[in-house]
Amino acid sequence: MFAQSILSRRLGLSAAVAVAALATGCASNVKLHDTPVETRTPAAAESTQPAQSSVATVDLAAQKNAELLAAAQKGRVVYFDFDSFVVKDEFRPALEANAKYLANNKKAQIIIDGHTDERGSREYNLALGQKRAEAVQKALVALGAADSQLESVSYGKERPAVEGHNEAAWSKNRRAELKDR
Repeated sequence: MFAQSILSRRLGLSAAVAVAALATGCASNVKLHDTPVETRTPAAAESTQPAQSSVATVDLAAQKNAELLAAAQKGRVVYFDFDSFVVKDEFRPALEANAKYLANNKKAQIIIDGHTDERGSREYNLALGQKRAEAVQKALVALGAADSQLESVSYGKERPAVEGHNEAAWSKNRRAELKDR
């Protein structure tokens, strides 16, 4: 116990000497109130004009909408087989682009015009043109467009894209066209 008491006194004395040495080593003859302080104002603060930025702003939303619209407008016609209103898989990318544009632009609206070739009665072709327009509308809704943004109209055989009485002309007339409203 006695040895322990001597050891703790020596450690205490050593610690006190170390603290005193550190305090003496950190001492300085320079007084803080004698240190010179720079008092000038920065040049930017002196100017009353706001600083002009050299960075150009980019409206990413507008750029995205322009890209979506360009992609959508590439595929504005869907062609159909004879006596059919089934939307073929080859037109899916075009419909996806149009649906994506409509989903990102809630105020945009499209009219879908359904058309047929010249074969068949007027009434039959009006009904088939309507079914084609509605098939495209359902596909767009399934891909994310709002039904309220779309309107389907049939013109039957009344507005052919190509004049002619052969399969080449008829295949171009069996279509649904997407047009901005």
